[in-house]
Amino acid sequence: MKFNTIKLEEIAIRTVIYPGDLGYIIYRHGAMYAKEYNHGVSFDVYVAKGICEFYQNYDANKDGVWLCEHKGKIIGSIFLQHRENRTAQLRFFYLESKYRGLGLGKLLMGLFMDFYRECGYTSSYLWTTDELDTAAGLYQKHGYVLEQEVKTKVFGKSLIERKYQLGQLLTNN
Repeated sequence: MKFNTIKLEEIAIRTVIYPGDLGYIIYRHGAMYAKEYNHGVSFDVYVAKGICEFYQNYDANKDGVWLCEHKGKIIGSIFLQHRENRTAQLRFFYLESKYRGLGLGKLLMGLFMDFYRECGYTSSYLWTTDELDTAAGLYQKHGYVLEQEVKTKVFGKSLIERKYQLGQLLTNN
């Protein structure tokens, strides 16, 4: 049995986007989801379009980026993308498999929620799939509730996309 010897304190989190970061996030999403969930190339395209939209509308006062690095390599991310009517969208949340279980996901969600409150957003949502139960549990611990389910084949296979909405009563915690 292999034990994870990586410590949370060894991971740096930065909020500045450098050249190559966005392309790397697209690449890692595509490679990881292909390996772990058998998603096709259409998932790469979906992520690439979303990253492009994010950057084209990027406003440092409204949008948040948290990139996790270990020994100079990106190993995870979470983005907050501003939308109309003081709404935020949680996007591009991923952690490389060997960095899961350290509390990093919880830390990233905390940073996301802190920025959400600081910016005065009144609602937030995210889209995910029925395959990501661990992530869904983390979202629910932060007040997100399942709002909508849609059957799809958009990522090269049959699955259910799920939309989670931040519960209105929990946004002021």
